[in-house]
Amino acid sequence: MSRDRPLADDPPSLWSRARSWVDPLVVIILSALVLGLVLPARGTVADVLDVARPAAIVVLFFLYGARMATGEVWAGLRSWRLQGSMLAATYVAFPVLGLLVQLLPDAVVSAELKTGLLYLSLLPSTVQASVVFTSVARGNVAGAITGATISNVVGIVLTPLLVGVLMVRTSGQAGGNLGGILLQLLLPFAAGQLVQRWIGPWLRAHAHLTRITDRGALVLIAYTSVSEATVSGAWAHVTWVALVALLVVCAAMLATMLALTWSGGARLGLPRGDRIALLMCGSKKSLATGLPMAAVLFTPALAASVALPVIVFHQLQLATCAVIARRLAAQGE
Repeated sequence: MSRDRPLADDPPSLWSRARSWVDPLVVIILSALVLGLVLPARGTVADVLDVARPAAIVVLFFLYGARMATGEVWAGLRSWRLQGSMLAATYVAFPVLGLLVQLLPDAVVSAELKTGLLYLSLLPSTVQASVVFTSVARGNVAGAITGATISNVVGIVLTPLLVGVLMVRTSGQAGGNLGGILLQLLLPFAAGQLVQRWIGPWLRAHAHLTRITDRGALVLIAYTSVSEATVSGAWAHVTWVALVALLVVCAAMLATMLALTWSGGARLGLPRGDRIALLMCGSKKSLATGLPMAAVLFTPALAASVALPVIVFHQLQLATCAVIARRLAAQGE
């Protein structure tokens, strides 16, 4: 029988759906993690990477600042109910959830992974995924862009502060020193903001170039953290049972935040488009910000353990929200 409709109208294949649910960045980072486990850096190579990693973090946060248009952030603040609810979900509700996870016995989730889950709860929202899924679900894209951007700007300062206050009290693990945070995170970001008027438009117009630098820095950070953890023997306690338990806890945290943001948007009387933006931004955490910050805030061995929950949650949020976004779009037709 001949086909009388274009291929573009055909239902997506299983392979196409799988590709839309799997973030290529996660695949690359997981490959770096495996390489760090199998072939860790030693000797001169390790010494070179010890210098390259902080340099990559400085460049990464400089580009973050240079890409963000300050005017757009201030303009978005006018929608105070939407932006306020996004910030409350990211920096109030999520951290409370992370603290509740600390009550789980170590037999269920190890102390190191619970530390990583608490760190995960303190991160800003992811920008790209939040905006894409809001668009797919036919929500308020402008609100999502502004909310996710503000979340990341605030997170540059607030996440290290929350790590220093909450993590030292619950797990006894203090964050990195103030000098490291200033030199590798805040000052490069501020410098980027100072020059974004001149280079920001060019960077935003050539997003593929900054995407390469972003991913390169993340891969370097992931490999060096795991490599140093492997050399120090920090992975000995991680088992398949521990990974399954981590996946279940991450799924429970994500489900809780999805339910909270969706129902919370309804209680606030937000229009449907804003509720979708709140759902997509308030339930997510940023891998792109989380890994570099972990490299600054923690020792290499602890940074590797902290990175695992961030990676697992990131992939889980992408797969789940891809399904939710399509269903919301279908309901809105």
